[in-house]
Amino acid sequence: MGEIRWLIDAYLDWLGREGVPVVEDVAVDLLSVETKPWARMGANGAFVHTHSRGDLCSLYVVDVPPGGATAPQRHLYEEAMFVLDGQGSTVVERPNGERRSFEWGRGSLWSLPLNTTYRLFNTSGQRRARIASVTNLPMVMKQFRNDDFVFCTTFDFAERWGEERYYRGDGTFIATREMRNLWEANFIPDTLAFDKLTDSPSRGKGSKNIQFILGETTMAAHISEVGVGSYKMAHIHGEGTHIIQLGDEGYSLYWREGDTDFRRVDWRFGMLHSPGNDEWHQHFNVSDRPGRYLPMSYGGYRFPFTGAQRRNIQHDYRKKSAIQIEYADEDPRIRALFEEERAKYIERRRTGRVTA
Repeated sequence: MGEIRWLIDAYLDWLGREGVPVVEDVAVDLLSVETKPWARMGANGAFVHTHSRGDLCSLYVVDVPPGGATAPQRHLYEEAMFVLDGQGSTVVERPNGERRSFEWGRGSLWSLPLNTTYRLFNTSGQRRARIASVTNLPMVMKQFRNDDFVFCTTFDFAERWGEERYYRGDGTFIATREMRNLWEANFIPDTLAFDKLTDSPSRGKGSKNIQFILGETTMAAHISEVGVGSYKMAHIHGEGTHIIQLGDEGYSLYWREGDTDFRRVDWRFGMLHSPGNDEWHQHFNVSDRPGRYLPMSYGGYRFPFTGAQRRNIQHDYRKKSAIQIEYADEDPRIRALFEEERAKYIERRRTGRVTA
């Protein structure tokens, strides 16, 4: 009997051929990931796999050297890019030569039209720029299993080019309802200071939220904000959401039904964590500043990819349900731990170890 060809993961096979580091953990500090030369990008890179990344998405980080640029990129997978450190610019081009460009810095977020050619430029001559990208590369590579097709196809998806102003930092606010208000744009200059969030009290005291429609892409992203000295109610959803931490004084808890204890992820800017399928998770802000985080995944509000995503979009958090634990129904250890951590923060602030 010959070798049995089965249980092949074409994405992992491709990744092995790329020869870049792969970091795997339940949570990862993206700013401390070690990168190495990545020939395809013309820069250093590394892939980061959380244990709950699911089948559709993965994340990589790329370091653009001081004064340098990545090699031109074009591919049939989509991605949402977030700047962890540094400053620079992006130039994107259609096959007919039409170009657009924008400048970015720490906290910028964007998603480019499918199969356009782009380059990332570092405009600092002193320090690297580090960018994290969430992509649906695993899904695409498993589907087509052909590098030349994924990276060398020249088809122009002209209908996805979108409005020029969406690349300048302009956008369109689309009012729907609590937790489902939308901002349409390809480029968000600064997620840390973005001021179009709307109140979402059904998720927790002081909670705010904005859902992004990233142009005509199928990538999903949103900003959630936890109120000052407060926390969100626990909830569950499907796997594959990559959460990048924007706030740095707080923590998140994870657990599954029947667990006797919680898994804890302490916040710092650039910390990546990801809930598994139907894994309870809850976010706590102990500081005197609002605490933000940025979840990214595949399948957005305009173009959801799965039935589960459609059901999630249609869900109304204003109604009590089986996917959220109300404050009155939570494990009493939740509140006790938060009050303890909040008291520690207040003491650090009193003694000058944090700035209010």
